[in-house]
Amino acid sequence: MKSAVCLMGPTASGKTEVAISLCKRFPFDIISVDSALVYKGMDIGTAKPDAKTLERTPHRLIDIRDPEESYSAGDFVRDAKREMAAIFEAGRIPLLAGGTMMYFRALLHGIAELPAAEPEIRASIDADAEKKGWPAIHGLLQEVDPEAAARIEPNDRQRIQRALEVYRASGRPLSDWQKEAGPGAPADTRFLKLALQPATREILHERIADRLNTMLNNDFLDEVKVLRDRPALTAEHPSMRSVGYRQLWEHLDGKTTFDEARDKALFATRQLAKRQITWLRSEPDLKSFDPLEAGVIDAISRCLIEFFDA
Repeated sequence: MKSAVCLMGPTASGKTEVAISLCKRFPFDIISVDSALVYKGMDIGTAKPDAKTLERTPHRLIDIRDPEESYSAGDFVRDAKREMAAIFEAGRIPLLAGGTMMYFRALLHGIAELPAAEPEIRASIDADAEKKGWPAIHGLLQEVDPEAAARIEPNDRQRIQRALEVYRASGRPLSDWQKEAGPGAPADTRFLKLALQPATREILHERIADRLNTMLNNDFLDEVKVLRDRPALTAEHPSMRSVGYRQLWEHLDGKTTFDEARDKALFATRQLAKRQITWLRSEPDLKSFDPLEAGVIDAISRCLIEFFDA
C-alpha cells in the first residue's frame, strides 16, 4: 500500500506552518486542499504562502484557476489524484493540507456525479434570495431535502443554492445523489488523517481576528478593488463568495461601511471555522493535535513514524 497524509483543521489553526515544518523532517510534497487558494490574484485574503515560501516548499494546486473560472470538488479529486501519482512516482509522500472539508470528503469517501450547473435555475434562486433572504431559501430546501438542509447553515448561500439547484434540475434531492458517490482516492493508498484544533474556541477566535486584522493592514481591500475591476468578474462568481472577499466587495459596492464589512467578515470566518470543526468531529480515525502546544511538531512526527512503520 502507498501512504499519504491529510493535515486538516479550521481556518487560522496554523496548517501551513505545520505542513512546512513537517516537510523539513519527512519526504513530503504538499498538495493544497483549499477552494480559494486555487485562484490567481487572491493572495492576501486567502493567507496564501508568499513567493519565497512557495519556492522553498512548493504547494501543488495553488494558482491554477483565474477568478472568473469555477472549481469543483470533482475537479479537485481529479487534480489531487494526478498530483499524488506524480509524487509517488518521484518516490515521495503526498501531504494534503488545507481546510476545505468538502474536498477531503470527496477524496476520502468518493464523490457523486451531480447534475451540471443550470444558470437559469441558479439565477432564479438568487432572485428569490434577494427578496426573501437566504434563511427563507434554506426553509425551501428543508421542505425538499431535509437531510441536506440539516448539514447546511441557514446563511450558507453557496451550498443552499447548489442543493436547491440540484433538486430543481433533477427532481432528486442532493442527499440522494451523494449516496451514490463514485470512487475518490486510489484503492491502493492508505491515509493518515491529522487535525489541528486549538484547545478552546476562544483561542481560535482570537487567531481569526488577528489574522483578519493583519490581512486588512496588508492591503486586503486593495486586492479586492483590483479583482472588482476585472471586466468579467462579478460578486456572484464562486471565487468572490469566499469569506472576506464577499464582505469587502459589498463594502466597495456601497452596501456597508468598512467597519461593518470587517465585522461581517469576522463573523463569517468564525462560522466557517465552526462548520469545519463540526465536520472534523464526524470524521473517523482522526488524530488531533493542539497547534499551540509546545512540542506539537515532535508529537505529530512520532505519530507519522508509527504510521509509516506499521
